Amino acid sequence: MLSSASRLSLIRGRAAAAITASRSMSLSAYDEYGKHVFKGDVAEKYLSAQGASAAVLDDPSWTATHADEVAAGVLEWALDNGATSYAHWFQPMAASGVRHGLTGQVQNMMMKFDDKGNLVKDFKGKNLIKGETDGSSFPNGGLRATHTAGGYLAVDTSSPIFLRGDVVFIPSAFVSYHGHALDEKTPVLRSNEALSKEGKRLLALLGHETEGIVANIGLEQEIFLVARDEFYRRPDLQLTGRTIIGRDAPRGQEMCDHYMAPLSSATPALACMQEIQEECWKLGIPLKTRHREVAPNQFEFAPLFGINTAQIDQNVMVMQIIEEVAARHGLAALLQEKPFNNINGSGKHNNWSLGTKEGVFILEPDDINEATGNESAFGVIMAAIVAAVDQHGDLMRAAISSPGNDFRLGACEAPPAITSTYLGGDMTAYLEALKNGATGAYKPTKKTLDLGTSAVLPFDVPAEDRNRTSPFPYGGARFEFRAVGSAQNVSLVNTVLNTITASKFKEFADAIEAGASPHDVAAGALEKHWRVIF
Repeated sequence: MLSSASRLSLIRGRAAAAITASRSMSLSAYDEYGKHVFKGDVAEKYLSAQGASAAVLDDPSWTATHADEVAAGVLEWALDNGATSYAHWFQPMAASGVRHGLTGQVQNMMMKFDDKGNLVKDFKGKNLIKGETDGSSFPNGGLRATHTAGGYLAVDTSSPIFLRGDVVFIPSAFVSYHGHALDEKTPVLRSNEALSKEGKRLLALLGHETEGIVANIGLEQEIFLVARDEFYRRPDLQLTGRTIIGRDAPRGQEMCDHYMAPLSSATPALACMQEIQEECWKLGIPLKTRHREVAPNQFEFAPLFGINTAQIDQNVMVMQIIEEVAARHGLAALLQEKPFNNINGSGKHNNWSLGTKEGVFILEPDDINEATGNESAFGVIMAAIVAAVDQHGDLMRAAISSPGNDFRLGACEAPPAITSTYLGGDMTAYLEALKNGATGAYKPTKKTLDLGTSAVLPFDVPAEDRNRTSPFPYGGARFEFRAVGSAQNVSLVNTVLNTITASKFKEFADAIEAGASPHDVAAGALEKHWRVIF
């Protein structure tokens, strides 16, 4: 059996070898991007052979009109990539921090054997679009009556099918016999419908006709990576996700020497992060950013933003991949929000933005004002969101509540547990003027920094500085829900954000349709809910 020193030496050797290999590969890792997700050019190749095209996947009705063609294409794609099983992949309610991967699945062969023992392909449209299983133990073992035990799975067409290893995963909604949600996904999908419906109404009243509204998110995933042999010496860390006995770490983060420092090859962390990214790229997960975070052994990944349902699914898989790849590098990945006392915990910043299906950014002032031909449109929309945050701050707080996150909030740079929003000086002044009767477009001031050296030309910076303390600051075309916990499935978070916003959009639209002016509705809401701006 290897000693701790020998194991560490072996791990470091593997890390160095992995880095050398990655350098020699150059851009080859990117050649694999999206190979294991059934969309775009990948889907086109296999669907065209079935007399269809990847375009059919853009219309949810393919489940009724092209299910067999899509299933046939998926089957051939799976076999070409070494996959022979499939699973309807769902997200059981309240699984955050409880189960590895946060998901549920039953893996079935895509083959069968005939009477002569010959292998026969067995994957049709009916297998793809729907599944059924025993749902009596969801959301927990004992809450539901076992005489109403059906659990029904239906493919979520808003999130692409993907494969990993020998299994094709089909993102699915999971409901009871009576249609009650047993999962995290179904409420998000319902909230998307409400947001689109009421947002479409409000934008029409402000001057812009659209097919609907979509919510885009980007999720910044913070983690700790620690030596696995040391992790096994801490039963508290293994069983609870955090240290609950013993002294504080002898070295903290006072020098801030870990934050954004070089990712050194002296430990396995860099090789581990590289492998995580490469696995994610194959699944079409655009995990773009990696860096050290503030606390010792704390790191962060961040992807490009996208449609909320697909981003949530991808983040759930990212967390699973992080844990599994870390083990291969002699590391333990700690996703819990506050594993160590007196140093920073880990969050998952939920950057939330709204756009029309045609591509207009609703939270970008120039974009939405131009689309509507209404210079006050942006102010009206912002007033609705401010009102939603004030009236439903308790729901936002509940959506981020967990034992781990409640230890994190309010300390060591984490946002406070009291819900508020920060808009910056220019935005706050603009909305205050709107509240007091002023009209006109939001025009943030421009700031240029001149460093006093010819080697660096003067450059522009945003009108507002970053606010790392606010739970829900506006950051230019998006709000950043910074109080979200790192171990969470963020479905509930985004269900709440969508629903409270849809509720206010409806309230504003109802008032405007009843004869009130958009300006007066917005001003009244700001007057009533101004206290939440902090």
